[in-house]
Amino acid sequence: MACEELEALRLALMTITGTTDESVRQHAESEIGDALEAGGPIAALADASTLDEAERHLDAALLDLETEAMAADATDRDGAYLRGRVVAVRDAARSLRRLRADTDSFLDDLGEAHHTLHETFPVEE
Repeated sequence: MACEELEALRLALMTITGTTDESVRQHAESEIGDALEAGGPIAALADASTLDEAERHLDAALLDLETEAMAADATDRDGAYLRGRVVAVRDAARSLRRLRADTDSFLDDLGEAHHTLHETFPVEE
């Protein structure tokens, strides 16, 4: 069983941050397997190039996973694994939202620092 959602998110974040670790990429792609070619939320998440895209596609992948987990037999080992994946992917989604919020805050801070710098040292035109 593969953790397709988490590995697809890793691929997206590697693209977003410009990280190039070929062994990690190959491992993630092998974990995801055929879902990369299927054209669904997993493939879209793996191809995400912005945080907004990653959030949107992770939410869609999580919805599919939750639907699959709800349909699974509660006493089956595979069903328990699916429910565990739901918990892990929800946690990753929360972390991604925090990353987005922190990034937006950092951008605001940079703008404020720039503004303060120009107030302190006005540029004469």
